[in-house]
Amino acid sequence: MKKLDEVVKFHGHICPGLVLGYRVSVFALKNLGKRAKDEEIVAIVENNSCAVDAVQVMTGCTFGKGNLIFNDYGKQVYTFIKRPIAKALRISIDWTPPHEIEKEKEMWKSYMRGNRSKTVLKAIHQRKTKKIDSILKAKDKDLFKIEYVKVPLPEEAKIYPSIRCEICKEDVMETRLRVKDGKMVCIPCFKGEH
Repeated sequence: MKKLDEVVKFHGHICPGLVLGYRVSVFALKNLGKRAKDEEIVAIVENNSCAVDAVQVMTGCTFGKGNLIFNDYGKQVYTFIKRPIAKALRISIDWTPPHEIEKEKEMWKSYMRGNRSKTVLKAIHQRKTKKIDSILKAKDKDLFKIEYVKVPLPEEAKIYPSIRCEICKEDVMETRLRVKDGKMVCIPCFKGEH
């Protein structure tokens, strides 16, 4: 199994969201088996947070292989499906961050307004570290709501031929072509954006 430092290297820095994704992935792999080399595991993620980078590194689910599905719901929910048996595990984050005193909250607000002074950055670093430590030390039951669910098994990834757009002359996946003024065009050209 991949280690947290490999996830951090891929993402570029450590943060609470990344560590949550790491913990989600570790739990999923313990319950579903090894990291996907191809499409043995499918991940359906309901957000585009830092956590999804950890899911990719840990589980081997990626957009390129077609076994990472993004539903833009803005929820910290991750569903993992094992092929071919369609065993599915839905994990939602159910974690309470460590209590923050008023000064910590004010420092966060100041940071969000663009203040990058040494004092504010030090406070933000300490805040992140406290959250990361809490996530890493927490028991699974204190981090997640876990359900074994039945979901339709997503189709395996398909490879479609590329066709040249008749306007911009760039290759586009056949299934994404549109017809505009009798020409086969890409979506940006169809919308007049290219």
